[in-house]
Amino acid sequence: MVINNNLDFICFLVKEQFSTFDGEDHECALWLLLKRSQSEDKAIRLQAVQDLASNSHWHDYQYGTVAQTCDQRTAIGLARSKDVDLRFFLPPPPLPKIKTDYPIEDELRLLLVSLPQTGLDPCVQYFTSLALRESSQTLAAQRGGLWCFGGNGLPYCETLSKIPSETVELFCLQALVQHSKISSHCDKIEAKGGLQLLQRIYQLRKDSAKIQRNIIRIIGNMALDERLHSSIVHAGWVSVLAEVMKSPHVIQSSHASRALANLDRDTVKEKYPDGVYVLHPQYRSSQPVRADILFVHGLLGAAFKTWRQQDIDRRVDKKASDGEEGYSQCWPKTWLASDCPSLRIISVEYDTHLSDWKAKCPVEAHRKSIAFRSSELLDKLKAAGIGDRPLVWVSHSMGGLLVKKMLVDASKNPEMDKIVNNTRGIIFYSVPHHGSQLAEYSINARYLLFPSVEVKELSTDSPALKELNDDFLSFAKDQKFSVLSFAETLPTHIGSMIKLHVVPVESADIGIGDLIPVDVNHLNICKPKKKDAFLYQRTLKFIQDVLAQEL
Repeated sequence: MVINNNLDFICFLVKEQFSTFDGEDHECALWLLLKRSQSEDKAIRLQAVQDLASNSHWHDYQYGTVAQTCDQRTAIGLARSKDVDLRFFLPPPPLPKIKTDYPIEDELRLLLVSLPQTGLDPCVQYFTSLALRESSQTLAAQRGGLWCFGGNGLPYCETLSKIPSETVELFCLQALVQHSKISSHCDKIEAKGGLQLLQRIYQLRKDSAKIQRNIIRIIGNMALDERLHSSIVHAGWVSVLAEVMKSPHVIQSSHASRALANLDRDTVKEKYPDGVYVLHPQYRSSQPVRADILFVHGLLGAAFKTWRQQDIDRRVDKKASDGEEGYSQCWPKTWLASDCPSLRIISVEYDTHLSDWKAKCPVEAHRKSIAFRSSELLDKLKAAGIGDRPLVWVSHSMGGLLVKKMLVDASKNPEMDKIVNNTRGIIFYSVPHHGSQLAEYSINARYLLFPSVEVKELSTDSPALKELNDDFLSFAKDQKFSVLSFAETLPTHIGSMIKLHVVPVESADIGIGDLIPVDVNHLNICKPKKKDAFLYQRTLKFIQDVLAQEL
């Protein structure tokens, strides 16, 4: 017998030691699959990973064998396999002990200080300075330093010393999120031991979903750089991400899914930049993707919460509550993925604010404009492979204006031709094509004294809004895509004092396609009450009709 490599040799020894056929076959199958998982033939190794993951009859020691001997590519493939057994993964490696009087926020602060501080994007500078300021004040208060002016008896100092460590850590992590969007900074985060530090914080803060989510977001950003994949794997992140993929909370699992997709270069050619989330398929699948559905939220929305099932008031609708079979945190991920499994469903996220007082990054107001966001998001969508397949856009409120702007901009850029040419349809949920009363009300509302750029752009007399709609209609008349618009007919409560019809029916009418008024308010126009509700069923029918050839 010719022994080709170590796995061949191990399999040979196993055969020699087992006297029964069944035992020999069962034991050797594991090693053969491990050998095949490292094959140069992509089809062979993908099938081997699938066979490993789907076999539920391994013993504990066999799972351990795979965990210790599989290569990086196989470990990532297993983590992206549905219902995979977590025993396939080694736990994160032990972390070096640190002094008990050396708090985590100190380490985070040192990591931030070590990153480039000049020539930065203004928002990165803002987040970094905010984090360093807060952590420095807290540190001084705890140790009786400069901020305490010689002692810790001053009331101001006592207040500072009571800032929770979790809050300071969040400030620092939010700054690191911004830095992790810059490739050269990711190199420095890795070189300074940032992956291990983040692992330590992740393990210590299991009670804080927000901290853990920010950390996984950083890992997902760093995973965009293939040079860092080995370091990410060796720091133990694959086992963590595989576990989070099983979370019942759609936000947590989707952050982990993005990070693993960026790590999986064997089956995923696209890359998912910060704020671009795949809702389906989140695991490896043998079913080919036929088309893309892209969800774009609106003012104060988000990639997940905007698209949840409508909340049921159990006091008012007891009958519906009693018949509820399971609330959907994100109906595109649950209902739509079930009805159209051959779709890739993506949701994007970007910050919006009613007032500049609420802005997370109060610098460079132009960043909040529709024009800036269009350019930024188009680049991200191109990286994610949007335009490579037939495409349907689904938008709510201001998100619809952004969709129009992106399509108009893409039509003028030869590099974005595929996005335009592959667009099959657009769904607008209460999109203020002709402006919103929200802009006028916000000027008078006490808590909206400084309406944000987003709100100002929604003004009914906004020249930019009229120009955008004229440009879109001019562009759309030469295209073959379909348009479906939904319009709210009920007012929305904004705060405790304002009751407002945010987007009147006439403003939701773009002038092409079908317009359907629905008896819901602005917030619920994109949140169906249940799967058999008109809103969802009409949305589903539109998608199935425009993608009939693909589905």
